[in-house]
Amino acid sequence: MAWQTTFEIRSRGRGTQEITQEISGVAAASGIACGVVHVFVQHTSCSLMLCENADPSVRVDPETLARRWAPDGDPASRHNNEGDDDMPAHARSILAGTSVSVPLANGRLLLGTWQGIYLWEHRADPQLRHIVVTVTG
Repeated sequence: MAWQTTFEIRSRGRGTQEITQEISGVAAASGIACGVVHVFVQHTSCSLMLCENADPSVRVDPETLARRWAPDGDPASRHNNEGDDDMPAHARSILAGTSVSVPLANGRLLLGTWQGIYLWEHRADPQLRHIVVTVTG
């Protein structure tokens, strides 16, 4: 049995935004008790990540690292159609990934005590993002 839906979220610009509650709600609405929840973002300039949800500095540090991997305005970047953050956003998405999967039991996400699901926006300005959630059980 499988169930799928898509929802939209407006990012706040570069940085992380927790979406665990939205994903939990979708999983519960599916009616599937045991299985896997797969979350996929339909964009090439943001990522999804499973990360600690207790200490916000844990989500700041990956952004510091990403500035080293893919700095805005890098003169070596050829693709800059949408500004200095264009190619760096794509590169960060490639490195960080666009999906996560979480086991489901008794209709609930089996996240660890300190885990949350986050949209990691790589563009400097806010963006409308589409997230596909597929629950299989």
